[in-house]
Amino acid sequence: MQTRELRQMNDDQLQDRYEDLKEAMYKLRIDHNSGELVDTSQFRQTRKQVARVLTILRERELAEAYVEEES
Repeated sequence: MQTRELRQMNDDQLQDRYEDLKEAMYKLRIDHNSGELVDTSQFRQTRKQVARVLTILRERELAEAYVEEES
């Protein structure tokens, strides 16, 4: 999923996406430890997606705090 698509989501959708990605990371770790994971690059891709989601959520949090501070 592109960053552009993530930015179009609301906060609840981003939180849901974050939970899904955390679950996916857990499954990837289990598959890796059991030897079933073939494409180990999925770890990196999923970790970057988690970082993107958290970054967008934090940007929105800071923007909201700035607006409140200005008022």
